[in-house]
Amino acid sequence: MKNKQEKSIEDARQCLIKASGWSTQDFGMGRIVGEVFALIYLTKHPLSLDDIAEALELSKAAVSIATRQLDKLSLLVRVKTQNDRKTYYRTSDHFAASLQHGILELLRAKLKNSADVLNKAEAFLESVESTPDVDFLRNQIDRARKVRNRTDRIINNPLMKLISR
Repeated sequence: MKNKQEKSIEDARQCLIKASGWSTQDFGMGRIVGEVFALIYLTKHPLSLDDIAEALELSKAAVSIATRQLDKLSLLVRVKTQNDRKTYYRTSDHFAASLQHGILELLRAKLKNSADVLNKAEAFLESVESTPDVDFLRNQIDRARKVRNRTDRIINNPLMKLISR
């Protein structure tokens, strides 16, 4: 049985891991990505896929997918140890900059997708005659495009790119 201090530490870690999962889920990256990152971040030593899967009670395949996503965002560093064929992971030393860069890349992708959706919706209305409902919808699409374009200009501003390095 754990003593009170050990239980409190574990409760705090679990609270942070779950909150991280909810945050990444809100960003559209999936809950597991955030939970895996938080677990690795909150652990003093590098973890293998098996370690992560066991700690989070997830399949090794789900953990592998999450670590690949985190690796792609430069949030993890792969660590090899002598006499062990497994790959271990720790968080990047510069994870704040990596996270900022990763979020900006994710936002850029979402903005690109939103431009495509707005164009597709507008294409549906090209051959339709003007009615109050059609005019309203065209106006709303135009307003959404203006917000999207303003956001795109902010995200792709050279100063923002400089900050995210």
